[in-house]
This record gives sequence, C-alpha cells and structure tokens, in this order.
Amino acid sequence: MVRREHEQADSLFDTPAEEAQQANAPLAVRMRPRGLDEVVGQGHLLGPGTPLRQLVERDVAMSLVLWGPPGTGKTTLAYVVSQATERRFVEISAVSDGVKQVRAAIDVAKRELGMGGRQTVLFVDEVHRFNKAQQDALLPAVENRWVSFIGATTENPFFSVISPLLSRSLLLTLEPLGDDQLREVIRRALADERGLGGAVELTEPAEDHLVRLAGGDARRALTYLEAAAYVVPNGASIDVDVLEKAVDRAAVRYDREGDQHYDVISAFIKSIRGSDVDAALHYLARMIEAGEDPRFIARRLIVHASEDIGMADPTALQTATAAAHAVEFVGLPEARINLAQAVIHLSLAPKSNAVVRAIGEAIADVRSGLIGPVPPHLRDAHYKGAGKLDHGKGYRYAHDFPGGVVEQQYAPDAVAAREYYHPTRHGMESRFSDVVERLRAVLRGRRAD
Repeated sequence: MVRREHEQADSLFDTPAEEAQQANAPLAVRMRPRGLDEVVGQGHLLGPGTPLRQLVERDVAMSLVLWGPPGTGKTTLAYVVSQATERRFVEISAVSDGVKQVRAAIDVAKRELGMGGRQTVLFVDEVHRFNKAQQDALLPAVENRWVSFIGATTENPFFSVISPLLSRSLLLTLEPLGDDQLREVIRRALADERGLGGAVELTEPAEDHLVRLAGGDARRALTYLEAAAYVVPNGASIDVDVLEKAVDRAAVRYDREGDQHYDVISAFIKSIRGSDVDAALHYLARMIEAGEDPRFIARRLIVHASEDIGMADPTALQTATAAAHAVEFVGLPEARINLAQAVIHLSLAPKSNAVVRAIGEAIADVRSGLIGPVPPHLRDAHYKGAGKLDHGKGYRYAHDFPGGVVEQQYAPDAVAAREYYHPTRHGMESRFSDVVERLRAVLRGRRAD
C-alpha cells in the first residue's frame, strides 16, 4: 500500500479526515518532529554545516540511504526532509509493496513534477527487503531525479542494497539514542499538546525504567509510555508498578553506575569460570533486561576466553570475538542470541588460567629488571655493517632442521632458564602440554622425558 502524508488537500473533506487520523495516530506518530530542529539525537547528521542540513537548506534534489537500528528516526528524518523542502511525501513499505506500487508512485511523481513542478520524496521503508529486480525499478527515477529517493534499512546496505542504487545515494548512519536523548523524547511527549498534553505525570523511577526498556529506541519508549497512560486517570502519576503492568515487563533493579553493575558482572564471570551455564545465562538475561551495554558484556567475554579458558579450548576466543562482532553488526535484541551462544560455549569449555599466569610471570620478570641484551645471533643482520658487529653470526635457521626446531638460545641470558607457560591437562591444553615439553627439550639440548 502506498501512503501519502501532508499533501495538498484534494477536496473539502481531506483536511478534517487527516486531522481525525492524526488524533487517533499512535503517540510515536503524533510526536514526529515537524522540522530538523525538533529531531532529537543524530547531531552528527544534522549539525550546522553537515551535508544533510546543507542539502535541505539549499533545497537540492537528493537520494539518501538511512542505516540504523529500529527507533532511531529513519522514517522521521525522511518525513522532516520532505516537510523542510515542501515536497510530497510518499511512503512505500518493502514488506508489503512491490514493483507495481513503486512504478505507480513514480508515475504520479513524474506527473506532479511535469504539471506543477512539485517534487516528491519517495520513502522506501526496509528497502533491504526488496530484491534486486525491485531495487532496479527505482533506478530510472533516481537517475532522472523524478523523485528524491530515501531508503531506510536496519541491515548493512553494502550487503543489502544494490551497488547502482547505493552509489547514487548519500549513505547516512543513524545511532541509537542515548539515555538523556530518550528522556528528552519522553518529557516532550508528556507535555506537548500533540502528545499527552500534561494529562499524566511520570515518576523519576518510572522514567528510569522506561529508558532502560527502550534500549535506545525512541518509538519503543513512546509506545510503552502511551500504554501506561491508558491505564491511569487524567492527572495521575505513572509509577514503576503501573509501567510494569502496562508493558508486562518487570523492572530489573540494576544501577549501571553502581554496585549492581559490578556485582552482577562479577557473578556472571565467576559463574562462567565455575562452569555453571544456567547461572551464567541468568546473569546475562538480567544484564540485557536491565539495559546494560551489550558491548561491555561482549568485551568481558573476550577477556574471559583467554583468562580462564585459554589453550584448554582455543576456539573460545574465536567464539567470544565473533559474538562481539555480532553485537556491533546486528545489535539488540537479536544479538542476545549470539551473546548466549558465547556464554554457553565458554561455560561448558574446559578451564585453564595458564595463559594469564604465563604473561603475568613474564611481565613480573621484566618489571623486576630481568631483561638483558638480545643474544647477538638473533639481532638484525640486514643493514650494512651488521656483520662487523657479529650480528646474526651463528644463527641457526629453524627450517633447515628436522621438525623445524633446533637447539638454540632465544631468550636473553637473564631469563634463559625461565619457564612461564605451564599448561594444564585440561581439554586441548593436555596436547599442548606434551608439545611444550618436547620443544623445550630440543631447544635446550636435553633429552625429553
């Protein structure tokens, strides 16, 4: 279905109908900004001198691809651009519409442009859901500037939008709203006549809970606020209990700046270290529901993978790193699944702290002064004059010897006898334990036991 918003009235009945529709629209729609200055967040796109603001202020025909998580204002930004430039705003959903609707919208835009010179903003929501043929249908209109195309996507456009369309568009990346920005959106909706018009109040703890529930999504914040406003009489206050009942989500008592933050993450890591997968998943869920930064959780998993598992399961680090990439690439709520997979892997993996002990002992020796000069046969021998200093003299090239290992001193004299890595017999590290002993025996010219 093609939707038109705020066009010239075609009859005497259009304006009252639109006003009635607006009055019954969801709170998030009613509170849609009317101009660039009302947009909350995305300062990197809308600040003075930014390309988008210059394009709007100069009324230049443009094509944009807006990429960002849900609720960051992609539809809002497209609508505001059309309003600021006094263009028709035509919205198409890639979920329900196809080539037929695209071509119909383009035909109308061409007629409007030819008859009265009025330009059209063609907004395609979730453009990544269009296949190649459907996206190809947009190209003539974009190339000939029959429309100002604006596509919105939550997926990486370099994978989901065809190159010809992407190369003809300005790519803008939207960021999740911060807590203070969400508070601004919420307070504006409470007070503005287009919103709740002061009919209800929101207690400070309820506002904190609402911000946590929103997770950077302004639309979600306003949807939850509207649901809570329905269940209280005019003049009443929305508290945490009301909000919990309205959205069916319990408030997780969790202060991201206080003891709860440190206590829960501590219990989380200790549960993984102790191989209690169920407890670890509980604390993961608790942090996610409380609005903890998923990047913080992912970073802790990466550290834990080497600190408490290490060579007992070398794939643990790969899994943790992949989960961190998924958090950046996918974001919540979907990335909760990737984090859970990493937590399960790390919880069930064999444990070893040999890696962290090894680097700790090596650093302790360096800090205590056990350094010593690099052995002459290992020094750089590539520059002119190095031979006169005996640099590289006597170096034995490992590949020239059976097994690629040869008796030779690599460490400085001060630590030549030191052994930092002490592998356990846990998991895959048991294999490395045998390897280390064999290699040390060859390197030091002794017989392996």
